Amino acid sequence: MPEPVSIIGASGALGFGLAVRLARAGCAVTIGSRDHARAEQAAVRAQQAVPGALVAGLDNATAAAGNELVILSVPFRSQAETLHNLGDVLRPGQLVVDCTVPLAAAIGGKATRTIGVWQGSAAQQAQEMVPDGVTVLSALHTVSAALLRDLDHELDEDVLLCGDRRADKRRVAQLLDTIDGLRCVDAGRLEMARLTESLTALMISVNVRYKTHAGVRLTGLPDELWPAP
Repeated sequence: MPEPVSIIGASGALGFGLAVRLARAGCAVTIGSRDHARAEQAAVRAQQAVPGALVAGLDNATAAAGNELVILSVPFRSQAETLHNLGDVLRPGQLVVDCTVPLAAAIGGKATRTIGVWQGSAAQQAQEMVPDGVTVLSALHTVSAALLRDLDHELDEDVLLCGDRRADKRRVAQLLDTIDGLRCVDAGRLEMARLTESLTALMISVNVRYKTHAGVRLTGLPDELWPAP
């Protein structure tokens, strides 16, 4: 049974796609939203998409407090405010997987450009904002929200996962690898998120040109990417 997870911002495109994919894999999913009613509506939609799914909808704070593993899937313009509001409920030992991308669109610019973040990346900014003892990882910047939501589409791509402890990355990989067609790859320490986040802008540019939803697949990797310690 996959580890239960809370997805903050799962009423949005990427978060909802993750919710239904993980629910179909047998994961108990808690959808978080600033608006409790929106979270409940998203949970109902997820249950309709995946009959029998274990999905609940709660406000962000209650959702974040409910599980040890939390996925943050909000626009960059909302990241700081969301984490500030969760400061009293996040606790030592929790893992927060940050999917935020500092796209220029957050300040009225182009979605094919990123903006500079003082800490180096959105994920590193998140690590500075969460309470002591909470660990931030970075992932899912090259996975299409539209394809995640389309349960009839067969995924076949890699998730580039950044974090400072391999054990934490392995734990997140065990969850995300339950989604058919996704394969987690260790992309290095959290500081590497400055590169993986920028790939979102690259993928948007490619996908606009080819009118598709291309992903990333690395070649030449060993069969076992997450050997036991």
